[in-house]
Amino acid sequence: MSKAVHPPESVYNLIPKEEVHCQKPPRYISKYRPKVILEKKAAKDAMRTMGPAKVEMPSPDKYLKKHSKEPKLPKNTQGLREVRTCTVRKPAVPARTDNPPMGFHTKRDFIKTVTAVPVKPRPTLVDTSKGHKQLLENSGLLPKYIRKMHYGEVPEYLRQRNEEEQRAQQEYDNFVKEQREQRAMKHLSDKEQQSALENLKKKWDQLHHEYQGLSLVTDTLSKKSRKEHLEAAMKQLENDISLFERLKTIYIANN
Repeated sequence: MSKAVHPPESVYNLIPKEEVHCQKPPRYISKYRPKVILEKKAAKDAMRTMGPAKVEMPSPDKYLKKHSKEPKLPKNTQGLREVRTCTVRKPAVPARTDNPPMGFHTKRDFIKTVTAVPVKPRPTLVDTSKGHKQLLENSGLLPKYIRKMHYGEVPEYLRQRNEEEQRAQQEYDNFVKEQREQRAMKHLSDKEQQSALENLKKKWDQLHHEYQGLSLVTDTLSKKSRKEHLEAAMKQLENDISLFERLKTIYIANN
């Protein structure tokens, strides 16, 4: 348990002491307070949202009637329009058997009237304070590009662009031509055909020798794939050899 702490005993503690009151500092009041109060009162409207404090209750006899709140025009009591009555009767409607009036001629051109285009006013310019007008086209303020020194000529940047396009097109055509020449079929002479045929037969003999050296039992995937590869290569060589021999026979028969 904690021990209570007591002040030391003294005779002077028995003398009554005067209470010391701490004086608080004055409350802070902004110097702009009166100005803010005036601005608030100036912008404040009485009964803005809550309505007037006292409202006279409407009488039960003055209930809301239909069209009572619509605006009404004032009555014109000064001058009333005179009612005109026509005493002359209109001509009767022509009968079906009546002939229409013929022989009337007019100088009016109805085609021009219908097809006429409305003429737009030409722009003018007022150049004096008295209202003197002149056409804007003849005033010199409207630029006329047809009178430029280089009017109608092709700009330099367009010429350069056209030359670059032509150069690029020429380079592309040359590249395509070279590619076609490289991939084009070459005509072999008799000696070259015979040499190619002998090389194909030598290659077939080499593959056939390897094929003969394979084991009879293909019990693994590697042996099986090796055998299939050799068979496919030999088949391709046989087709090429037969093609060379057939072309050689056709060439000899034509000559």
